[in-house]
Amino acid sequence: MKTPKILTHLWFEKDADKAAAFYCSIFPDSRVDRVTPLAADSPSGPAGSVVMVEFTLLGAPFMAITAGKHDPFNDAASILVNCDTQAEIDKYWNAIQEGGKAVACGWVIDRYGVRWQITASVLRDLLTSADEKVRQRVAAAQMKMKKIDIAALQAAAKG
Repeated sequence: MKTPKILTHLWFEKDADKAAAFYCSIFPDSRVDRVTPLAADSPSGPAGSVVMVEFTLLGAPFMAITAGKHDPFNDAASILVNCDTQAEIDKYWNAIQEGGKAVACGWVIDRYGVRWQITASVLRDLLTSADEKVRQRVAAAQMKMKKIDIAALQAAAKG
């Protein structure tokens, strides 16, 4: 297995393997590729207590580690999922939110504390429209949403 030049790495206090399996159960073209206990003692614990997890989400490589307490996940980093349809938004939003917490503007905190943005692919175009009024109406509509509603965004764009 060739190691990619760049990928997302997540540090979990516990259950990185369970988190990876949970994420892979939600998204197509996803799988847990390898789970490997660290064979040496580390600052996080004795040999075998640290577990490295390699997994793929929607074809993108990720790594995770179970290595004890560290900095908690926060809004400074999130995993953004661009969705083409409302059905796709609903599917991913509902799955990620299970055991977690809906926040605002398409953001969800999952049961492991990881921040996700489940958003509409069209939102970027609407928020960068050449028409400032469209940008204002769409941004105002998005600020009122927890889960992204594509029809409401398109209606706001039309005025």
